[in-house]
This record gives sequence, C-alpha cells and structure tokens, in this order.
Amino acid sequence: MIKTESVLVQDLCVPCGCACRYCLLSWDGKCVGAEWGRGTAFALRMRDWMAENREELDYSFTFGYSMEHPRLREALRFLRDIGSPQAEYLQCDGMRMRDAAQCRDLAALFAEEGVRKLNFTLYGLGEYHDRFAGRRGDFEQILRMMRAGEEAGLEISVGVPLTEENACQAEALCKLVPERTGCGKISLRVPHSEGRGVSLDGVRLRESTFEGLPVDLRARMNRAVFRPEREWLADPSLGEERGRMLIVSLRRDNIARYETMDPGALIDEIEALDEAYYAAFPSFAELAVRYGRGDGEEMFSRRDLFAHYRAAYGKEFSLSPYDVTDERQSGSRRF
Repeated sequence: MIKTESVLVQDLCVPCGCACRYCLLSWDGKCVGAEWGRGTAFALRMRDWMAENREELDYSFTFGYSMEHPRLREALRFLRDIGSPQAEYLQCDGMRMRDAAQCRDLAALFAEEGVRKLNFTLYGLGEYHDRFAGRRGDFEQILRMMRAGEEAGLEISVGVPLTEENACQAEALCKLVPERTGCGKISLRVPHSEGRGVSLDGVRLRESTFEGLPVDLRARMNRAVFRPEREWLADPSLGEERGRMLIVSLRRDNIARYETMDPGALIDEIEALDEAYYAAFPSFAELAVRYGRGDGEEMFSRRDLFAHYRAAYGKEFSLSPYDVTDERQSGSRRF
C-alpha cells in the first residue's frame, strides 16, 4: 500500500539559461508555470489548509525552471516564510552569466537571506560540459559561482551524471574542481532517463566502465542506489516503493481551476492519477521477468529501471496513460 507522505507545490515560471541534454523538465524555452503572484497565493492557501487538515503530511513550495527569479530576494524570503526547504538549499544550474564580482554579490545575497547550501551539476570538462549544457562558457560560470559561494561561507556540492561518454573525464574533473574552487564535495550518479534524460539511454554507464575507475572515484557513487541491472534482478524487492510525494504543478492551463478547488479534493485527484497510472502496468517484479536481462551491466537506480520497463511495456501494448512521472505537470514521485 503506497502512502502519501508529502505534497510539493511548484511553479515553473522562471526561465533557464541552459538547454541541457539531461533535463528532468524538458526545458524548451517556454515557461509553463502560472503567474508568480497567483502561484504564491495558491501556495499560501494550500499551506494553511494542510496545517489545519493534513498536518501529518510534509509540505513545500518551489519554483523553476531555474533559480534566476527576477525578484530573487523577495522569492527567497517567500520560500523561507512558507517553510520550504528550497529556502536553504538551492540548485544553481542554468542561472544567467555573471562575472566574478557579480557572482560574489549573488553569493552575498544568498548568505544574507539564509541560504546555506548551493548545488551545481557538471557534465564533464569545460568544452564537453558547455556542449552538453547548450551554452558556451557555462563551465567557467559554474566554477566562478562555486568559488564565490565558498568565499561567502556557503556549503557547495557538485553532482556529476556519469555516462559512457564522460566517464573518461571523471578523474581529471574531480581533481580540477577542488583546485579551482576549493570544493571537494563531488558525487557521481547515473543520470535518469526522465524528461530529456531519455536521450542518454544510448550512453548509459556500464558496470565494467564504472569498475575501471579509480577506487576513490567509485566511492563517490552510492552503489546502494545505482546498480547494474543484473543486481536489481537478483532481488526484485530491493528498494521497493512504499511512499509517494504528490506534485501540484501550477500551470497557466490549470491555475484557474485549482484556485477554486477544495485542497482536499485536489489531493484526492492527484492520488487517483497516481494510482491509475501504476495500475496500468504490471509490478516491477513482473516487468523484470518480461524485459529484464539477467546479465545486464547497464547501471540504473531502481526507479529508473522500473520506468525503463514501463516504457517497454507501454510501447509493446500501445499504452499512453496520463504520465504522473512527467514533472512538468501535476503527478507524483514514488520512493
């Protein structure tokens, strides 16, 4: 039995400066989110209703596609006032280009507004990263912002999505970043295939490639989360999903209806969408029998492998249910 544990309200109303091959939200240059004022008004009403009626659920509000809000200080204060975790932890990819002084000013603003942690994504060394992110100079921009964050006393971390294409750059990258920025908190992960991430399926990291990396690099990846397919198939119950987060995505095409809905009815609606979607597919264990490769060395998270199998099943049987895993729209994230 899947249990709802939290509700996230999001407003995708801020542009992103990049066009990454690996984009959960499939950014295409057009914001789908509701107007900021309407979004924040809805978020406040939802928070107050949940505090009175569903206090057992965690609640948060966020915005995207990037953190480059035109009234950033005001937006950060709203996040803090509403109790959103994003008020302290910012994912800083896709922000506008800044010189060193401007990066220091931004880092100072973050510190003044109570931000404690900044996270960045690097896809490889400079030229490769810039091509992957779709913006010339993005690699150096990230390093500038990381240095500024370190100087401002913020906690800086970097995630590197590892593929067959860029694994050969990982060792040099993990040496360069601390040398240039002072940041040593670098984690490796296997990129998901959600959104535009599906374009990376052809270069998905293989176990043999990963095991060929130096020991200190391998230690930067959580092997309990990212495993070769053969390991997941050896025990299909590993990482079984028991909880879910509901995502209320405030969009131009739904905000008017959401504003008039009872929040409890909206929660019920999204839970029903979640259940209908997963009911359309066999269980992970059943799909693994049908599509799994017992000797598969491509590496996945369990969530991503389950999605991989559902995609195969949907293609075989021409299924196209409302996709609750498309995080541009209201849906859910199971865990």
